[in-house]
Amino acid sequence: MFIDESVIYVKAGDGGNGCHSYERLKYKPKGRPDGGSGGRGGSIYLTGSPQVHTLADVAYKQRYVAQRGAHGKGKNQTGRSGEDIFIQVPLGTIVYDDSSGNILFDCLNPEKPQLVAKGGRGGRGNAALVTKYNPNPDRSEFGKPGEEKPLRLILKVLADVGLVGRPNAGKSTFLSRISRARPKIADYPFTTTKPNLGIVQIPGNYDSFVVADIPGLIENCHEGKGLGIRFLRHIERTKILAILVDASSDNPQADADILVSELNHYSKSLSQKPKCFILTKTDTVPKDQKVHIPKGWLSMSSVTGENIDKVLWTFKKMVDKSREENPDLC
Repeated sequence: MFIDESVIYVKAGDGGNGCHSYERLKYKPKGRPDGGSGGRGGSIYLTGSPQVHTLADVAYKQRYVAQRGAHGKGKNQTGRSGEDIFIQVPLGTIVYDDSSGNILFDCLNPEKPQLVAKGGRGGRGNAALVTKYNPNPDRSEFGKPGEEKPLRLILKVLADVGLVGRPNAGKSTFLSRISRARPKIADYPFTTTKPNLGIVQIPGNYDSFVVADIPGLIENCHEGKGLGIRFLRHIERTKILAILVDASSDNPQADADILVSELNHYSKSLSQKPKCFILTKTDTVPKDQKVHIPKGWLSMSSVTGENIDKVLWTFKKMVDKSREENPDLC
């Protein structure tokens, strides 16, 4: 099951209490303070993982409580610190503080765990409280509580090319043709109900890029019609957009304008991304009819493979140009 949003509760471990103790030795009725400090509570980290693709794990386990620190003991024994918890989420997950709505960070680096709840500091024992003005402290400290907060996790998949089109525009068939992805393909609308990703290898070239296929858009989907626009978040990070229109359309340009309008309703930045317009399913046009291709458009057939390589090379050039212009987003 593809889950792209979840709310979890995290509670870091409390610090252990400090110990109030005195050294007791033979012939030494009242020794010096020797109470140890408490251990630090366990912290909670979120880390992006390329091996995790949905938020299903955190959706089913929504409460994370780290281990508290152990209490200090006599003979200056410091309590053991609580174990940290590392929660793996997909790369591209945005983390919000659900109580305030503020964005905390974005999980884009798999090698950099992000601290979301800090463990409480352990309380000092009376041995650590000794000063020249108070050589015999008669107290110790309690451990500090660990941080706790609700977090809202929202996944935006990472891809180079986003496929946009009406239902049954041939997006899933195209993705299965150019990659090893196997999205559901059927002869009825809204076959795709979740985003699909595929890694594309350019023929005769070592370069590759990632293509994302999202559920089809219809007119006024920003008002909630069809599957709405909730899946558009998954192409917000793409470098380019491929607008796919069925060759059987009476007016391909008008259909493309509707799709661009829906993108504009969702996000201005999304509508301003570089776009490639493609006429699909050219194999379905009767041979006695001429395929009308709007100026500047590409055409292809995912079934016969016609012009597939040309489309992929166009994607590669556009992606390379975007990477050169925005190296920080690569």
